[in-house]
Amino acid sequence: MREYVLVFLVAGTVTYLLTVIAREIALRTGAVARVRDRDVHARPVPYLGGLAMLGGLVAAYVVARQLPFLSRSGPFVFRDAGVVLIAGALICAVGVLDDLFELDALTKLGGQVLAAGFLIVFGIQYVFFPTPDGTQFALDASQGALLTGFIVVATVNAVNFVDGLDGLAAGVVGIGAVAFFLFCYQLTRFNDTSRATTSALLSVALAGACAGFLAHNFHPARIFMGDSGSMLIGLVLSASAVTLTGQFAGNEISQGAAGSRASLVPTLLPLALPISIMVVPLLDLVLAVVRRTRAGRSPFAPDKQHLHHRLLEIGHSQRRAVVIMWMWAGLVAFGTVLVSLYTGPWMWGGLAALAVLTITVTFLLPRVHRLPDPAGGSAARP
Repeated sequence: MREYVLVFLVAGTVTYLLTVIAREIALRTGAVARVRDRDVHARPVPYLGGLAMLGGLVAAYVVARQLPFLSRSGPFVFRDAGVVLIAGALICAVGVLDDLFELDALTKLGGQVLAAGFLIVFGIQYVFFPTPDGTQFALDASQGALLTGFIVVATVNAVNFVDGLDGLAAGVVGIGAVAFFLFCYQLTRFNDTSRATTSALLSVALAGACAGFLAHNFHPARIFMGDSGSMLIGLVLSASAVTLTGQFAGNEISQGAAGSRASLVPTLLPLALPISIMVVPLLDLVLAVVRRTRAGRSPFAPDKQHLHHRLLEIGHSQRRAVVIMWMWAGLVAFGTVLVSLYTGPWMWGGLAALAVLTITVTFLLPRVHRLPDPAGGSAARP
């Protein structure tokens, strides 16, 4: 665990330092987010935060190769992690071009498919489909490739869609990465296997990169991650989940604490985890596609009706809206992991308490801040 903590700190520190350089590059090259009608920022903000995050991930990878325990984990851990980082660099490059020249939606989709295809060609793909009875259905190469491509591209676009408020995407993905790392680490403990896995290494490095970037990106943001960052972290998060199925059998993944089978959730976790972690942005993505299609517009046409925009409309500030989205993401991500690994009333009681707290903050806090003014009328509390 100590080496994973070090990997997290390296990714966070390097990302934090490189973000200053990335901001300067963005200002010099004109990669700046102009103020548009659908935006919530009031002044131009530089892009290219993804370059700093990529640098943090690479630095964490290089350091991990030198650590005593992780360096003895076998060739496949670092081989697979290296493939994911190369694919991440590829999709980050597409994002940089978009930040500079505003590529059309189909061109960006082509870049996403290309990056997902790179993963598949080098063996990063789903190899089985878990069944509810704890067995597994082996996927052939084409089935695994299609499933992997769909999950990766869907997660990449979900992160891209949710990147609408300062610190929102980095926080949601960072929370999901921490939850996934804890799942991977506990899974190795319950199955008494090596703690070193590609999925754990990638997820803890991703969490560190998101934390380092958040120091510059939380409201008021000094830099945006841009498509170079949102597509990068979406790919790394989904790919880290895919690598898990190549290192554990389906019956091993379904084992919870003390070898128990808490529910049917663990058997489907390798497939569902990227979706469950990203349920908030994926829900936003689905609602946006339905909304725009029903209005006779392109599903890729931008608007100002995302979930975070609606939180602002009901009275939340930017910072509070972001924290609320983090709370929902954390509730779903950590809830999925807890249900997958543990049983017992304490677990369900804890989840219920967290759910009540999240709902209360989301829907009742704006009303509290608009209590009637005793002198007449209404006044918003600071």
